[in-house]
Amino acid sequence: MSDTAPEGELRFRDSLRHLPPRVWIVSAGNLVNRAGNFLPIFIVLYLASKHRSAGAAGLVLGAAGIGNVLGATLGGHLADRIGRRWTMTVSALLTAGLTALVPLVGNLALLVGLVGLTGVASQLYRPAAAALLVDGMDHQQRLAASGVFRFGMNVGASIGGVLGGLLASRSFAWLFYSNAMASLAFGILTAILVRDAPRPAAAVCAADGDTGADGDADADAGSGSGAEHTAADPTYRTALRDRHLRRFLAMTFVAEFVYVQSTVGLPLHVTSVGLSAESFGLLIGLNGLLVLICELPLTGAVSRRRPEYVLFLGNLLTGAGLALTVFADSMFWLAATVVLWTAGEMLYASMAAAHLGGLSPPHLVGRYQGLYAAAITAGTGLGPLIGGLVYTSSTKVFWLLVGAAGLWSAQLCLPPRRRADRQGAGGTGPDHHPEEGREAQPIRISNQ
Repeated sequence: MSDTAPEGELRFRDSLRHLPPRVWIVSAGNLVNRAGNFLPIFIVLYLASKHRSAGAAGLVLGAAGIGNVLGATLGGHLADRIGRRWTMTVSALLTAGLTALVPLVGNLALLVGLVGLTGVASQLYRPAAAALLVDGMDHQQRLAASGVFRFGMNVGASIGGVLGGLLASRSFAWLFYSNAMASLAFGILTAILVRDAPRPAAAVCAADGDTGADGDADADAGSGSGAEHTAADPTYRTALRDRHLRRFLAMTFVAEFVYVQSTVGLPLHVTSVGLSAESFGLLIGLNGLLVLICELPLTGAVSRRRPEYVLFLGNLLTGAGLALTVFADSMFWLAATVVLWTAGEMLYASMAAAHLGGLSPPHLVGRYQGLYAAAITAGTGLGPLIGGLVYTSSTKVFWLLVGAAGLWSAQLCLPPRRRADRQGAGGTGPDHHPEEGREAQPIRISNQ
């Protein structure tokens, strides 16, 4: 165990100051994009204004969800194939054009298809942006970049909620036109200002399908699952051979399933104890305020702790905080549970993105991020459906399920026993799994 960072690795606050320009540009662009991202939030209200049924709204939301998963996986492929910058640009421009068409389409079938395509287009950028934030960086820099990106995203979402409400009260058409203009601005900003980070030669060859004269790039790949990450086969199938990635994706899906219950069980519980919708709004506002104020400092405070254990604690607090909602019958105790699960959210979110960057081979970063985005989207998409059905059947079973899933996601964060045993016997090297030559953070503890 070391009390200081390895030579050449900056402390978290220094990493913030030394982040490359692309991180600040992408984060600022994401702020603008999220501030104008009204379609997912207001599409149900728009359909209601057109006297569409709840079933029609379900079809549209289902199409958007499927589109989001497809877009994330396609975006990961494109990020590795054509580059981060152009994937983000294409995503933004397609989203702008498709969103502008939404208020012009009256036929339900066409609207379902259009919203589904918009979901695909809007999610193409996500793996590319995430890959751009981790390319060529060490753990501290990845963590700082993820923190800045999330800060911009949260600020944009806060602005977007208020701005969208004002626009929706006047004209849904201008709501979606404004969404299109925000996406267009994001695309132009990306095309003009963003530059991809230099990529290792092996990664470039892999993206171009260049495997050398004999077509075999496995010779220097190492052994174990690390040998599977070869420049000769940069595909999703290759990525999914990695058992560490599979475990991470399972953790992500379960963690998102748990977190999204804050939009299912929490509002239903608030109503059941006799509080108003305004009370629920205040609780969600408390969550947003805490994230904006506390997430970056908290991320810095745990930046040198071992990522797996930070993720374990984050998931544990999120699951416990939400499960304890069942015992809260006043605003004071509900606010206390919100503080608890928000602390878990802040510990988890930036660290998860940075940790995944350390797991990714250079030629598969986009695909790893694409699978990560797909797992998030699947968890947040299926979570409300499953949660709503269970809550309707039994509230006690629902909150028990939330707590159990929180424990499961926390357990999935811990390194497998075989890996932990090998590390105890052989020690750890900086940013690598010792048995596979892959990245993993050593335990380094220091006061910030």
